[in-house]
Amino acid sequence: MLRSLGIAVARHRLITLIAWAVVLTACALTALVGVTGESLFDRLGSSGPSVDGEAAEAARLTENAEGAGTEALQLLVYNVDPASAELQATLADTASDLAAIDGVTEVVNPLAIPALPGGSPNPAAAPLLADDGTGLLLTASMETTDGALSDSLLREVEDRLDAAADEIRAQDTDATVEVGGSPLIVESLVAVAEADLQKGELIALPVALLVMLIIFGGFLAAGIPLIGAIASILGALGSLYAFTYLMEIDITVMNVITVIGLGLSIDYGLLIVSRFREEFRALVARARTAPDLAKLDRHELMLQAVGATVNTAGRTVLYSGLTFAIATAGLLVFEPNIIRAIAVGAVSVVLIAILTGLVLVPALLGYFGERLLKPGLMTRIPGLGGLLSRFGDVAPREGFFSKLTRGIQLKPALVALAGIVGLLLLGSPALALNVASTSDDVIPASSSQYEFLTALEDHFPLATPAQVELVSDTDEAGAAAWAEEVRAIPSVTDVSAPVELNGYKVSRVEVERHQGSDIVREIRADRPDFENWVGGSDAASVDYTDSLVRGAPWAALIVFVATFALLFLMTGSVVIPLTALGISVISLGAAVGVLVWGFQEGNLAGVLGFNADDVAGVDALVLTLVLTFGFGLAMDYEMFLLSRIKEHYEQGESTRLAIETGLQSSGRIITSAGLIIVLVFAGFATGELMQMKEIGVALAVAVLLDATLVRTLLVPAVMTSLERNLWWAPRWMHPIHARFGLRE
Repeated sequence: MLRSLGIAVARHRLITLIAWAVVLTACALTALVGVTGESLFDRLGSSGPSVDGEAAEAARLTENAEGAGTEALQLLVYNVDPASAELQATLADTASDLAAIDGVTEVVNPLAIPALPGGSPNPAAAPLLADDGTGLLLTASMETTDGALSDSLLREVEDRLDAAADEIRAQDTDATVEVGGSPLIVESLVAVAEADLQKGELIALPVALLVMLIIFGGFLAAGIPLIGAIASILGALGSLYAFTYLMEIDITVMNVITVIGLGLSIDYGLLIVSRFREEFRALVARARTAPDLAKLDRHELMLQAVGATVNTAGRTVLYSGLTFAIATAGLLVFEPNIIRAIAVGAVSVVLIAILTGLVLVPALLGYFGERLLKPGLMTRIPGLGGLLSRFGDVAPREGFFSKLTRGIQLKPALVALAGIVGLLLLGSPALALNVASTSDDVIPASSSQYEFLTALEDHFPLATPAQVELVSDTDEAGAAAWAEEVRAIPSVTDVSAPVELNGYKVSRVEVERHQGSDIVREIRADRPDFENWVGGSDAASVDYTDSLVRGAPWAALIVFVATFALLFLMTGSVVIPLTALGISVISLGAAVGVLVWGFQEGNLAGVLGFNADDVAGVDALVLTLVLTFGFGLAMDYEMFLLSRIKEHYEQGESTRLAIETGLQSSGRIITSAGLIIVLVFAGFATGELMQMKEIGVALAVAVLLDATLVRTLLVPAVMTSLERNLWWAPRWMHPIHARFGLRE
């Protein structure tokens, strides 16, 4: 079937490429322009990871019903004299103008809130006043329709607040004046994500081209996988646009899915083009002596080479893609919508990557395949040609990797032990892993809302969402007693007196930085007798993390069983899947160790440009994605290697020799593909979004380790150590493999 597919798309290449062009153009237009006038970037959100837990219930119980269905912008003014007549006049005029705008539901000017009888300050104004009395917040609430805020309304309110900000700055040049709010924060983060995506692609694509030029020695062969990668990016953006109508797509989802699609497509295109040159050269050589091939012209030989390529390397692409999709589908068992969105998006982009490898790249080979046997232009450059020929994509029978394997096979157990110990040492910082939420803690300095959020956090503590909040259904005395108990907990700096909201008593708990999650767990572990809830942003983070812990065993079970089954059906062995899974776990542990060392312990702060004090630990979402995608990529290279080892083993070679020739056949492609992926992830790690920094670094490390230490040293050593039992399976499983085994 795969051979026929390859020959068909190469023979009907024009129709195939026109179909791809139409689909990709539609994807690009819908993502960049949109169907209803909204582009993909307009439809992205930034609500952050959340679950429907205790913190969410506490928020629902105490939410302001009058503010339901609204969004707000704020004018932040700091380092001023609130008694200034000019300032008061400006704020009064601004509030009046805002109230007259159709769609503005409420305008709150703290200077206009009357004092209580006797002249004491009104508690309602407290959240809108700076802690040192030299600042204030003017708030304008706007109505939403079905949860969406009109862009024209947002712009009109923003323009009026900007005008007021300019006026206040002119009155007092020392004043800090900023306009901000949730709608603008989301806009700014989407803009940062878009810039990161463009920056990452500008780094990744040229670097990938350069590496493939070295591998293939010519622009044509190097360009074909790159075309597949660009097609994958466009397809991913189009599919994500469609998914925005089915679920909320966070900005992180877009960047993660795009970089995964880019990496997989380059991997698969590299493998297909390399194997095609190998198959085509072999057919041309055989045609000189084989009568059945001698009667075929060169074009027909090329079509047969495409068919053989899709039948071999294409099968590896299919198995690899399925394994990656299975690993990603395991995310669907988790509760947070953002993870499910990533799972759905990742599965779709894997399918696109598989299609580029099985359909688009073979169609391009149908056009340019005959020219790929000719030396590339770069090989004709004096001095450079000889160097590039040493990196040729078609590996000779004898070379670096075969010599390396024979050296490993002299002491396989010792090499395996050394490799495992090395990975365990790299992973040792993971023992101090602290799961946190960096997306809440770190706002990129390049964000247009950075100054607003920084000033808000530094000077208006009561205006920021509570990190920890006590909500209870009891009398005031009981709520006050609970507040006093919590006040005595170490790392709690203050607890406000209970106030009544919607019939519930609410106290705000102030905690030392990065201690909120521990405080939440301690409070929940010793609850009072009356009905109560512990809410706040840190409580929501705890609920989110706990939901991941609950879902992790099921996700791991799904991935383990499905991957084991797929590798068994491919190899007929139970030893190979078990060793592959075990090695991947150790390798991923090393990547997590580097993640902890670099971000939680702050050792990469200077290199990657972030403040280590802002990072409480490894982001929970990042950890989940790194383990999932890292495992998928590890299985990607496992398939590349295993497919060649099994191919040589089925040709009659001994297990030891098949390991040697299999690594020699695939080593260059694995290391080259790994190098490209490392550079792609490293490029995205230079972006501004903290989560993408962590994901980029961790996956770059995971792939670097997997494509070098694991695939070229550890796997050959372990497989050689187990060579007597490598292909073993229980007798009762033999009929299963005979009936359902994955073979041509």
